[in-house]
Amino acid sequence: MENQNKSVLFGLYNDEEVLMSAIQQANEKHLDIMEVFTPFPVHGVDELLGFKESRLHIVGFIFGAIGCSFAFLFMTWVFTADWPIIFGGKPYFSAPAFIPITFELTVLFASIAMVVTFYAICGLWPGKVNPTLDDRITDDKFCIAFDANAHSEEELNAIKLFFSETNAEEVHTKDI
Repeated sequence: MENQNKSVLFGLYNDEEVLMSAIQQANEKHLDIMEVFTPFPVHGVDELLGFKESRLHIVGFIFGAIGCSFAFLFMTWVFTADWPIIFGGKPYFSAPAFIPITFELTVLFASIAMVVTFYAICGLWPGKVNPTLDDRITDDKFCIAFDANAHSEEELNAIKLFFSETNAEEVHTKDI
């Protein structure tokens, strides 16, 4: 079970350029950023935080291939072994007629698998309540958060000084 007594020290910024500069300065000072929250995607944040490229597309490819194989093999079985009917003058095995359904099931399997995998990796499930640091983060504020439990009082003071040096509009501590 997750630790419910986690304390977070965070600073709010009004501008994405100021946020990007603050992240660069935090990296230069070797500060361990817990998370960065933005109201919209900010290009370049992933690289500054050192995130690797997602491998979700691999899951999409694998399940897309499974969907493609399933559709083609199922239609082959149905039209050649289970229910062989000649309609429209076509032979029992007519691969060009299978293409639309094969494509649709490829997309269906890939998309459903990617959504389920994404939710599983991110820990999102029905009834999950994620704590919110500040409601304005989803509207117009940018946030850099640090785990206050992982730092000594002296390090927390250094982080607060960092926030003042990087022009953070507000600095708060919150238990989540």
